[in-house]
Amino acid sequence: MADVTPQEMAGKLMAEGFSRSGPVAQVLSDPVTDTPMVVTLDDLRPYELDPRLTRNPLYDDIKASIRERGLDAPPPITRRPGADHLIIRNGGNTRLAILRELWSETKEEQFFRIYCLFRPWPERGEIIALTGHLAEGELHGGLTFIERALGVEKARELYELESGKSLSQSELARRLSADGYPVPQSHISRMQDTVRYLLPTIPNVLYKGLGRHQVERLAVLRKAAELTWEKYACGKALTTDFETLFHDVLAPFDGQPDSFSGGRVQDELIGQMSELLGIDYNVLELDVDSTGNRQRAVSTPPPLPVEATTVVTAIKTDKVPTTPPASARNDSAAADASGAAPNDTTAPPLQVQSAETHPAQGAGDTEARLQGHIISPADSTERLQAIQQLVAEHTGEPLSAFTDNVLQAIPVQAGGLFPISDVWYIEPGLDSPDRLRVHIAQFAQEIAGEAQLVDRIEAVMAGIGFTCTPPLQDTPISAFGHMVLALLHALSIHYATEPDQGGLRLDDSLGALLLGTDIRDAEALPRLSDNGLVKLFRLIRLARRLLDLEANPDGTNH
Repeated sequence: MADVTPQEMAGKLMAEGFSRSGPVAQVLSDPVTDTPMVVTLDDLRPYELDPRLTRNPLYDDIKASIRERGLDAPPPITRRPGADHLIIRNGGNTRLAILRELWSETKEEQFFRIYCLFRPWPERGEIIALTGHLAEGELHGGLTFIERALGVEKARELYELESGKSLSQSELARRLSADGYPVPQSHISRMQDTVRYLLPTIPNVLYKGLGRHQVERLAVLRKAAELTWEKYACGKALTTDFETLFHDVLAPFDGQPDSFSGGRVQDELIGQMSELLGIDYNVLELDVDSTGNRQRAVSTPPPLPVEATTVVTAIKTDKVPTTPPASARNDSAAADASGAAPNDTTAPPLQVQSAETHPAQGAGDTEARLQGHIISPADSTERLQAIQQLVAEHTGEPLSAFTDNVLQAIPVQAGGLFPISDVWYIEPGLDSPDRLRVHIAQFAQEIAGEAQLVDRIEAVMAGIGFTCTPPLQDTPISAFGHMVLALLHALSIHYATEPDQGGLRLDDSLGALLLGTDIRDAEALPRLSDNGLVKLFRLIRLARRLLDLEANPDGTNH
């Protein structure tokens, strides 16, 4: 065979028969599994649906950290099918913006070429990306309420596009939770009201960072005022409707977002309603406040601070009053000083108001408070529930539901330094050893006060918060007083410095102290008053929680 020169070989390879007839690959396909890679700022784009619309409050701190240390936590990246650029997968738009700034300022390669983890675009990519950015936004620099509201609204649109049907608020809450961004249904309701009624009128105030509690107050005010307007506008020829009135009242406040005040909005709104309706301002204010309280109760807003949730109101009944010992009046001065109602020894027993009329009982996230009352869940099935419903319909008796009754069936008393509106639930602001001890010691002193033995209870910042000291030998003590002290001593005995404590031991009179005896027996031991019994229940509940916290400081069970 003759030798082929390089020129001849090149000519054969360049012949027509060797030309490429198929498509030419311009770029490599993306990895199909999570893959580390190095990308440049030119390759990356921010996520377009990022819920954060305002500057991250931690922007300067993050920038300083990246400048000094480099990018410790590179954001995960991905690519939509068919797109020509990479995007931030979840929670990294702020870091990307900072890198662009630093590259522009320094031209250092570490800010231009970065190591990232590429993650393939998932089947439900848009929803996963959006909920991921929402969750990351909460963890790093917290989103404003309006940003969360708009993000949740966009998520709703994506879910409805995915399912082909509209979603209820509860179903939206369920889907968000399943995708890693749990939001209570009550919050979703407020978010939708904010986007619909407030965003078109006060965008500057909202983007400035108007908080959830202020947004909630405005939403409740709007609904309460609207119901009041409809009540008094019936049959009158008015020059405007309520929606226009509310917009006109609220809009001027958007010009000074830093000085926004919900109280001023209410005052202006009621004032203009008074002029248009011809109704006295005070009458409208009372009506709006009353309606607003009912709205708060039925809409189950998030938990209020502990100081607000412990305010309760006594409701008088026609029952015969239960009169505790006269010594119970000793606590009235302390109660007056705290702003709580004093122990009224002639007051009738107290009833719990329903959530429809008692704002304090309606306050707080219903689901969280409901779970806080479940010691052990009761087994049930859909079939059993259906049978119970049929029986209730047949007998004409209403079906008693735990979720409907539990928050209304809590013993309530109005006396003492720390009024009790809920025996079992422990507010987050109270859930620490030091605060628990303060409350426990106060309840112990108030219980001892029924036997005029307040001075025998010493508050301490150890143990469960108090110790008992026996009366002096030359000081007479009644059988009732002895049993009250013995009971309190038994609760704190593990922390007593003197085990004997002067013979403070429980005996057969404990039942009489708690339950009472035959009222015809003149020598019978008085029983603890109803107020004292509720305080004892609360003391025991708080002491149990205190012991749990000390045994497991990271415990969260309430």
